[in-house]
Amino acid sequence: MPKAGRLATASACARLKQTETTMLIRPLTAADVADFSDLRLAAIDNAPSSFWPTRDEELSRSTEDMASRLRPNRYQTIFGAYQHDVLVGIAGFRREVLRQVRHKGDIWGVYVAPEWRGQGVARALLTTIIEHARQLGDVTQLKLCVNTQNLAARELYLSLGFEVFGLEPRSMLVEGVYHDEEHRVLFLDSPTPPSPSVTCNP
Repeated sequence: MPKAGRLATASACARLKQTETTMLIRPLTAADVADFSDLRLAAIDNAPSSFWPTRDEELSRSTEDMASRLRPNRYQTIFGAYQHDVLVGIAGFRREVLRQVRHKGDIWGVYVAPEWRGQGVARALLTTIIEHARQLGDVTQLKLCVNTQNLAARELYLSLGFEVFGLEPRSMLVEGVYHDEEHRVLFLDSPTPPSPSVTCNP
C-alpha cells in the first residue's frame, strides 16, 4: 500500500477506535423524548429529502405520541448513539404484528449529526439493529429506503449486504423537487458479504 494510503487507513482506524471507546448505543425510552425530538428536528432541517414529515408536521406531534414511539418492544425499537451523554445518532426498527408479514423488519429514520459523520456511528447503529433483529428469532429480512442522491448512505448499506430490489421514482416531493428512492433488503438467513470498510488491528 502506498504511504498515503497507510496514513489514511491509520487515521481512519484511530478515529473509529476513539469513537467506539466513547460511544454508547442503546434503545431509547420515553425518558429520552427530549433528546430524540431535538435530534429528529435537526435531521429534518439538515436533510429534508431523507425524512417524510416536514418540520411543522413533526412539531405537531404530541409529547405522548413521541414518547409512545420510544417504548421498546418486539415490534418497534429506536436506537440512539450517545457520545459523552449527547445523542448524536438515531435509527429505528419496526415491523408488523400480523403473523404473515412479521418476518419483515423495516429500518427507518437513520441520522447522524454532521459533526459525528465518518466515524462509524451510522454503521454501529445499523449493525446493532441487524443483531437485534437476529436475536428476535423470527425476523428473516430487513428493508429500508434511501434517497438515490445520498451516495454515502447507499455505499454504507451496500457494504452491510443490503441489496437493491426496486426503485421508486418521485418517491418524495420536497420544495417542488422530486426525489427517487431505492428499496433495499438484507436477508438475515443468508450469509452476509464481507464489509469493504477499513479493518483495524486489535
